[in-house]
Amino acid sequence: MSKDRGREANDDVNGHGRKGSVRAGLVLCLAALLGCSREETSQPTAGSGTARPAALRAELEPAPEGGEIAPLVQQARERARREGRELVVYVGAPWCEPCTRFHDAVKAGQLDAVLPALRLLEFDLDRDRDRLAEAGYASEMIPLFVVPGEDGRGTPLRIEGSVKGERAVDEIVPRLAAILSRARTSAR
Repeated sequence: MSKDRGREANDDVNGHGRKGSVRAGLVLCLAALLGCSREETSQPTAGSGTARPAALRAELEPAPEGGEIAPLVQQARERARREGRELVVYVGAPWCEPCTRFHDAVKAGQLDAVLPALRLLEFDLDRDRDRLAEAGYASEMIPLFVVPGEDGRGTPLRIEGSVKGERAVDEIVPRLAAILSRARTSAR
């Protein structure tokens, strides 16, 4: 056996060296994943008045086809807040590839780990374009994500557009998380 091979064998046995480090890293990752998968019981926080469900999942809520958008969003925002969720107005279209990829990712639970309390009030651009514009939800590109104001109207906390292809969801999620973080910060 060569010196290098003998050193590798000793490193593996002792848990040191490159292979041991990789193994240790994998064990730590697995432990972190298992530790994060525990479900917590639903308990309201002191003074919050809202109970947070044990296992929240990001969800889509189809917007009603008629009516004024601002009051509709305002009601949805208040309901989401009572349920321990964060509401975002989401505008997409069936012909928009990044929109359909994002929609499918939410349905498949791919956002649950990063944005478990997210509720998307989903509008169709083709059907709702005019009434969205009246409520401050106009945009040049879709998908559009807007954190609504207390009055139900659109705010500057928004992102629009995305890349096409498999990277669409990976490109949208951090931007969406950033506007939600800014919304939380400004609400304090």
